[in-house]
Amino acid sequence: MSGATLLLVGLGLALAGWLAARARAWSLKSASPKGQMRALPSYHGWYVALWIAIPVMLFIGVWSVVAPNLVMQSVLAHPAAAQLPEFGMQRETILAEARGVATGASQTVFNRGAADLVEPFREAIARYRLIGVAGTLAIGLLFGGLAFLRVRPDFAARTKVERIIMGMLLLASLVAILTTLGIFLSLVFETVRFFGMVSPIDFLLGLHWGPDPMANAANPDPSRYGAIPLFWGTIYIGAIIAMIVAIPLGLMSAIYLTQYADPRWRSWLKPILEILAGVPTVVYGYFAALTVAPAIRDAAMAIGIQNASSESALAAGLVMGVMIIPFVSSMADDSIAAVPQAMRDGSLAMGATTNETIRRVLVPAALPGIVAGVMLAISRAIGETMIVVMAAGAAANLTANPLETMTTVTYQIVAMLTGEGSFDHPATLSAFALGFVLFLVTLGLNFFALRVVKRFREAYE
Repeated sequence: MSGATLLLVGLGLALAGWLAARARAWSLKSASPKGQMRALPSYHGWYVALWIAIPVMLFIGVWSVVAPNLVMQSVLAHPAAAQLPEFGMQRETILAEARGVATGASQTVFNRGAADLVEPFREAIARYRLIGVAGTLAIGLLFGGLAFLRVRPDFAARTKVERIIMGMLLLASLVAILTTLGIFLSLVFETVRFFGMVSPIDFLLGLHWGPDPMANAANPDPSRYGAIPLFWGTIYIGAIIAMIVAIPLGLMSAIYLTQYADPRWRSWLKPILEILAGVPTVVYGYFAALTVAPAIRDAAMAIGIQNASSESALAAGLVMGVMIIPFVSSMADDSIAAVPQAMRDGSLAMGATTNETIRRVLVPAALPGIVAGVMLAISRAIGETMIVVMAAGAAANLTANPLETMTTVTYQIVAMLTGEGSFDHPATLSAFALGFVLFLVTLGLNFFALRVVKRFREAYE
């Protein structure tokens, strides 16, 4: 009996508890002289159902982790397991084959020692499945019975149910926060390990990036871990070239949609523009690698630049800027639309033209929101990976020539973690240090943007 079956058993118990508690509440209400109760019968049903479902779900979650280990311990204690190798891959292979046949995942074994362990596996799995079912039933009946005894006319079941639901909502909201905290702590831990091998000064101020995963991990060369070219490539592609494209186009599209576009035309154009934000980045990468990059190379060669590469920072930055346009446009659109109508009308009443009203009233008033949108767009751009992988190249060049290949922090993180290197090697650990720096930068940009948005909202509230 799998975890899904235990889940169905738990849900069945919860449904039975809901029906029984609701029926009892109706009977109590009917028997009451005034026919009044502190909560509707359905709330009594939900109270009992939640008191069954939540403990049962917790038990199933714990049992799904504990049960496989108990089965394995039981099999290893069987006399047939005495012939197993002490350690190593062969031992794991024999156990996996025996487990596969016992669970029905495979039909036969290839190692002779595995056949003797099939029956112990079946016995242990069956025994612990029964224990799991018994535990589920026992916990469901115990907590359901205790909750059922509280079904009385004066019991505030609605308040209890709402508190339980509120606790579940709070727990759901904490999942993302705790996950982010876990990511941050793991980055800090691995970054500290890396800085124990390579000096932070060499990493943050070095001008040459070329980690060698095959080098001696006990004596790394600090001169190969200078991350300045990666930081420069990230800023050059994501915060300079991409923003040169995204800011003017996004801002102009927002001004057109809010001030000049016909309402019917705006109702079509704005959703279409926002759909661009949902296009997978790999599609932008294809476009950059197969269309934009060759076109830039051909154009450069046509004007006499012979060393133009088919992979360039310019191609990646241009396409990344197009990808970011919806972010800038959407934030600018909302900010301009949020400017009080009285300011716009006052400017026009003073004799200013529409153009002058936009330049001297609307855009300055909406500037905090526009800046916040640009900050969010930059943080989105410097974290982009796929377009850089497909269009910018892998060379860590410290150059201002947009026609040369260039790489970013995100690309190098992928390169360091997808190789065959050990996680104790500084080349692999450098990915965590790069990720930590990128995390701090994006966190700072988002914090700044949110502060600006807050001040912007406070100004018009």
